[in-house]
Amino acid sequence: MEKKKDRLIRGTALNGKVRAFAVRTTELVDELRRRHDTYPTATAALGRTVTAAAIMGAMLKGEEKLNIIVKGNGPLGQIVADANALGEVRGYVHHPHVHLPSNSLGKLDVAGAVGTEGYLDVVKDLGMKEPYRGSVPIISGELGDDFTYYFAVSEQTPAAVGLGVLVDTDNSVIVAGGFIIQLLPGLTDAEITEIEHTISTMPSVTTLLDQGLEPEDMLRFLFPDAVVMEELDIRFACQCSRERVEQTLVSLGKQELERLIAEDEQAEVVCHFCNEAYVFNKDEMQVILDQAKS
Repeated sequence: MEKKKDRLIRGTALNGKVRAFAVRTTELVDELRRRHDTYPTATAALGRTVTAAAIMGAMLKGEEKLNIIVKGNGPLGQIVADANALGEVRGYVHHPHVHLPSNSLGKLDVAGAVGTEGYLDVVKDLGMKEPYRGSVPIISGELGDDFTYYFAVSEQTPAAVGLGVLVDTDNSVIVAGGFIIQLLPGLTDAEITEIEHTISTMPSVTTLLDQGLEPEDMLRFLFPDAVVMEELDIRFACQCSRERVEQTLVSLGKQELERLIAEDEQAEVVCHFCNEAYVFNKDEMQVILDQAKS
């Protein structure tokens, strides 16, 4: 079966009183699974987080970017995701080899892996002197509810967030994606009740995607009158490079670099986000040492 590329749709509904985003992130989440060797529950938790990051990145403009940290008291440790306005996303989880028994609904126990206490932290680099920071306590660990709570508390925007990752028996990702619906001023109580009813009774995100629905179909499932405003390709991208790693090594200072050369005769630096390893041999380390300050 031909793989569908990851893409995000931004639209409006109910005469502009609703802002809606829907995304497929299957390729992105499977790429991260391969790079970090995540086990199914870890894949689901990381996948939901980077899916939310992809949508929140699409809410930005130009060179703006954001970083999300989910730090719960579960065995996963921290989940970290980065995204920007160009659809570039990356992420990792501190303990990728976490897989728990299914929960009472027979689903992957994401809340058990994330934990039900901790915080969800969002830092946005909007090109200002200081970044915007928003932090809320984790309220469920399922992540969809936690991002909904973040929007309500940190951004004062009533929102509904749906996130899903379906993992196959061979650990690969069958489908992944999600939506964020933002309710804008002007909605009547009856319209809000109708939206709440539609969201609470709709099939899961993964069910819809697994049935072959596109992101715009997902929007129209929620809002038959949805108007598509913009489409954005979503892809994995890491900003690391050999040059950046060199600069990091230079910043260690002469003493630490001399120790590395004496003890290991080389340096290996692994990027958290993409798991790419950069190896510098003794001669290359000597060049870096010559650039370093004492």
